[in-house]
Amino acid sequence: MGAGREMEVSLDGVRDKNMMQLKKLNTAIFPVRYNDKYYSDAISSGDFSKLAYYSDICVGSIACRLEKAEGGAVRVYIMTLGVLAPYRRLGIGKKLLTHVLHLCAKQNISDIYLHVQTNNDDAIGFYKKYGFEITETIQNYYGNITPPDCYVLTKTLSSAAPKK
Repeated sequence: MGAGREMEVSLDGVRDKNMMQLKKLNTAIFPVRYNDKYYSDAISSGDFSKLAYYSDICVGSIACRLEKAEGGAVRVYIMTLGVLAPYRRLGIGKKLLTHVLHLCAKQNISDIYLHVQTNNDDAIGFYKKYGFEITETIQNYYGNITPPDCYVLTKTLSSAAPKK
């Protein structure tokens, strides 16, 4: 099912004119609401935030924030990566994540991290497939969802570009 359909997926940047697409996706996919800073960070990150289209239908997204780490290095925080349920397991999440991993490698950014709700086994398994590791547990990270705890998943990239 997956490989043949993956070719029908295209990525587009997140901009003011398509911001409502990202807002609608987030409302449909995630149990939390995001504030204006989230959306301005997504736009500010440039190529690190993308919308995924499957046969011209917006079905997924990745939104990142670029942060300054200690010593002045840049690290990437994946704020969200999501795909609408009927379009999962078609390689769309993989395409979004590998896009960001390749950008990190090209720009010599070695640290990338994200938060995942502790009961989200699908997401945890997905990220572990790409070399992310659970590095921390934060109690009561989420205010209005159960469980409120999250894992911090981290990946340190070598300077070589990741394989496709």
